Amino acid sequence: MIVSESLPSAHAPVRIALLGAGHLGKIHLKCLLDLPQRFDLVGVYDPDPQVLAKAVEVFGVNSFADLEDLLSRVDAVDIVAPTMSHYDLGLAALRQMKHLFVEKPLAESTNQAAEMIKVAREAGVKAQVGHVERFNPVFRKASEWGLQPRFVEAHRLAPYNPRGTDVSIVLDLMIHDIDLVLAMVKSEIREIRASGVSIVSATPDIANARIEFHNGTVANLTASRISMKSMRKMRLFQSNAYLSLDFLDKELEIIELEDQPANSKAWQEIQLGPGKPSRYIAFDRPQLEPTNAIRDELDAFGHCIQNNLNEAVSIEEGYEALKVAYQILDRIQSP
Repeated sequence: MIVSESLPSAHAPVRIALLGAGHLGKIHLKCLLDLPQRFDLVGVYDPDPQVLAKAVEVFGVNSFADLEDLLSRVDAVDIVAPTMSHYDLGLAALRQMKHLFVEKPLAESTNQAAEMIKVAREAGVKAQVGHVERFNPVFRKASEWGLQPRFVEAHRLAPYNPRGTDVSIVLDLMIHDIDLVLAMVKSEIREIRASGVSIVSATPDIANARIEFHNGTVANLTASRISMKSMRKMRLFQSNAYLSLDFLDKELEIIELEDQPANSKAWQEIQLGPGKPSRYIAFDRPQLEPTNAIRDELDAFGHCIQNNLNEAVSIEEGYEALKVAYQILDRIQSP
């Protein structure tokens, strides 16, 4: 059994390394620098010297060509490298008992993900997966309604971008909605049906999946990376409400059936039949505070290390989303 090093105190910034300084890595880099109460950014590693030099030029950070040297100087790592590197970089950090933040998907395969979980838990470190939509203000606000959907419909569409084609559309985009559904539906999956088409890459570029749970909930998920426009929407149908979530435009609409008219909401009276009391459809569009979801998830990661709390999105949850994603891919390839 590996014994973890002592946790930093609640007030000490966590010494952290950024592994991967590409497009998304630079966004993480800025967020880490914006959280001095959480992190002391020791340095940045990237195998591409030009990418590394650009990060140094723009942000004035320390760069490291030697990964082991950088790991020896930190308490935690933030991995924002291509998916194919998550496993090797993650294990290198975990075997040195470093806390781990890794972008989704957790790994290239469920076997790799399972090994990362084993090493992380033996090391006793915090390990969080970057399922950033959990921190979207739309989902956070909707969660206040005690989400228990019976039917979920999601559309996640994006124009073509060659940067994301190293993995299938299921692992690139649909996995966001898979994770959200698994976070809401506390039931085992009964059946998955799926279809998909490869158009511009070697893996599916358009996919649809229908996930049925033992409690009767059904989720219908669609993802595309060859759309004419971007869309990130989800609709939730449950016994007490209908919720429409727009993750891209940060808009939330809630429609509820109530016994009394709500003064604070727009409402419409409906008659349910002779001799029955009227009920009222209430319409609500809550005001949402603008937030940076990536900054918030990194803030949560630092907070859980400093205070020895559970991760906001654990490595086990990242594994479950990855497992369902591969089940969907299996159904696409073997309908």
